[in-house]
Amino acid sequence: MEAYHLIKNGSSKTAFELREINLEEPTKNQVQIEVEVFGLNFADVMARLGYYKACPPLPTVIGYDVVGRITKLGNQVKDFKVGQRVTALTRFGAYSTHVNTSYYGVVPIEEDTDAATATALATQYSTAYYAAEYSMNLRKGEKVLIQAAAGGVGTALVQLAKRKGCIIYGTAGSEEKLKYLQKQGVDFPINYKENDFYEYIKQQKGDKSIDVIFDSIGGNYVKKALKLLAPGGRLAMYGAAQIAGDTDKKSLYRQLKTLFGFGKYRPTQFFGNSQAIIGVNMLQIGDYKPYILKECMTEVVELYKKGEIKPVVSKVFYAKDLAEAHEYLQKRKSVGKLVCKW
Repeated sequence: MEAYHLIKNGSSKTAFELREINLEEPTKNQVQIEVEVFGLNFADVMARLGYYKACPPLPTVIGYDVVGRITKLGNQVKDFKVGQRVTALTRFGAYSTHVNTSYYGVVPIEEDTDAATATALATQYSTAYYAAEYSMNLRKGEKVLIQAAAGGVGTALVQLAKRKGCIIYGTAGSEEKLKYLQKQGVDFPINYKENDFYEYIKQQKGDKSIDVIFDSIGGNYVKKALKLLAPGGRLAMYGAAQIAGDTDKKSLYRQLKTLFGFGKYRPTQFFGNSQAIIGVNMLQIGDYKPYILKECMTEVVELYKKGEIKPVVSKVFYAKDLAEAHEYLQKRKSVGKLVCKW
């Protein structure tokens, strides 16, 4: 058994090292999975750069989602069997040939399901589903703004919002990605490098015109977005990618700029307008309300089987090219899901 360990923060070229591991037996509520492919998420980049507080002390194995086959079962796991093919959300540890994870974060998949596609269902689509269905309760005709709409979670949110009949504003950073958003059904694609999203929407619809906002960038993006939030509106935050930038060096300046960029808020401004800001972190849901994680993953897999959602795979790397995959993700070259295969 082997795993790519994050041994130091900084450049992806020097951050990872392949090491042998001695994986413990799964605990009573865990399954052990032999991994076919593991997914990359932007939180992995944040962990590599040293920005992600939840990351275990180094050296450690990061990563949140895998597809593979169950090789061992904990003694209280009844609904699975050895040899079963599954998609799974892990609490770190995914950059490995084998991993143990709670059965709450595991869902069976068909034998002919594409492994890379199924990996997106675990973290990104479950995050999007929880945000869209549980937190935001999207309704037909609502105007929705999705930041970084061409990413993995962004793509999932676009598909889920379109499924509900929403009107979608989506931001991305290139003309190629704008074309991608149009194909995904985004009604108003916005190139954030050429147009300020706030000014663009304000000119079209005015302030207080957006019903739901999904933000993974943080900082002043949230501050400006709140000006667009209508009475009864909701804003879901599930990241702070603005901190990372496109360099490998940790920056206190960028951290402070992002932190202060959020601005200051008063409780009265939210209950006075019947508005809400909600944070989304599926690791915390998995830790404290695992039955909800199970519901989300099961429902997402069912929607995929019915053809109501369709994950997009940007690129498949070999595990040995993990450093290149990280750089590809950090520089925002990907659309949809990015994975590595053993």
